[in-house]
Amino acid sequence: MDSYKFFAVISRMKYIDRWALMRNTIKEDISQHSLDVAFIAHALALIRNKRFGGSVSAERCALLAMFHDTTEIITGDLPTPIKYYNKQIKGAYDEIEQKAKDQLLSYLPEDLKEDYEPLFCKTEAEAELWQLVKAADKLSALIKCLEERKMGNADFASAEKATREAVEKMNLPEANVFLEEFIPAYELTLDEQA
Repeated sequence: MDSYKFFAVISRMKYIDRWALMRNTIKEDISQHSLDVAFIAHALALIRNKRFGGSVSAERCALLAMFHDTTEIITGDLPTPIKYYNKQIKGAYDEIEQKAKDQLLSYLPEDLKEDYEPLFCKTEAEAELWQLVKAADKLSALIKCLEERKMGNADFASAEKATREAVEKMNLPEANVFLEEFIPAYELTLDEQA
């Protein structure tokens, strides 16, 4: 019987740290981040459906979010300022990321590849879901910045401001609802949350 590496490789997400250029009071890896993004993406999809007349699959949105950073197992977490420094770097990174997706898919048996491939490849059919995943990704980053600031880490102050502005600039009603209704609770202490 053949042995496939896919899940063993995916489990290595816990070893890839985020925010490499920043001093962190609390380490965050891509496994933790992906779960947070999945929770938020699920909520954004539900908000779209219940408050803005949408009809997206919240479960599918959460699933896409779970896998959105898996290529970083191979590429590492390239800091945003570097990734988007210029078109050449972004283009080269996109090419490397595609090779990483192909490599991950090669670790699956043939009969499962078709089910996992859409989790790595953004399609026009799921563009609406990927938009929510991107918003959830940014909201997760904002939450990390808030948590670091609460721990007295001023290194995240400008990242917090820029990330909040990026979320607002997306002009997504669901993300705005999350900002208004859920983000303030992250400022509370444990006793205040109880």
